[in-house]
Amino acid sequence: MTADRADDALPGIAVADLVKTYGAVTALDRVSFSLPRGSFTALLGPNGAGKSTLMQILTGLFAADSGAVAVDGLSLSENPVAVLARLGIVFQQPSLDLDLTVAQNLAYFAGLHGLAGARRAAAIDGALSLFGLGDERRTKVRKLSGGTRRKIELGRALMADPSILLLDEATQGLDPASRRDLVAHVRALSDRRGLTVLWATHIVSEVAAADAVIVLDRGRIVASGPPAQIVAETGAGSLEEAFLALTARAGKDRAA
Repeated sequence: MTADRADDALPGIAVADLVKTYGAVTALDRVSFSLPRGSFTALLGPNGAGKSTLMQILTGLFAADSGAVAVDGLSLSENPVAVLARLGIVFQQPSLDLDLTVAQNLAYFAGLHGLAGARRAAAIDGALSLFGLGDERRTKVRKLSGGTRRKIELGRALMADPSILLLDEATQGLDPASRRDLVAHVRALSDRRGLTVLWATHIVSEVAAADAVIVLDRGRIVASGPPAQIVAETGAGSLEEAFLALTARAGKDRAA
């Protein structure tokens, strides 16, 4: 479902004061941000920063202790079905059935979204054509490389024509060339389709193509803005140096 034109002025994703705790551990501590429609934003943080918790809240898998999430102006808590229909999701853990063919995996997903008959066939063809994988239609997934499997998952996420694309450590386990390839494909899709993309990663080299970066550490946002702005504000020589300085500083501030 693509968002209505009347909603173009609204943020693609708006998060306000999200808090999530697990016992004595605070995974998210008053997290707030707003993503413009059609933007490509990287959620950058070290392992354990709270990125996956945030993604699980955005996708409705977890409920926040407090705070609010809106997608294309719709409240997640008040309109969960409408919000989830606007999301395309690639989770950190691979989720394809290895013993089914590519087409069977895509057909199953299409059925979950109510696509049948000609619409299902068109959606499957569209997912395969995104990356020129039509020849793999009848190949069992376990025979494909990790990079190709990720492309299938990305194509699957776009079958229901979402307005938002969420990717949680989508390049996990891929070699550097495959990582660069996947990032480039998502950047191009964002530009071509006007998708609002939130890409969660701990790999700094993946965020160079982002319009903006949100740096999350220990459940708190410690910086946000275009990559060049974050580098300039920290006085670092590169985004990687800025990231290391910000996360080290956040740790010291929390200890104090």
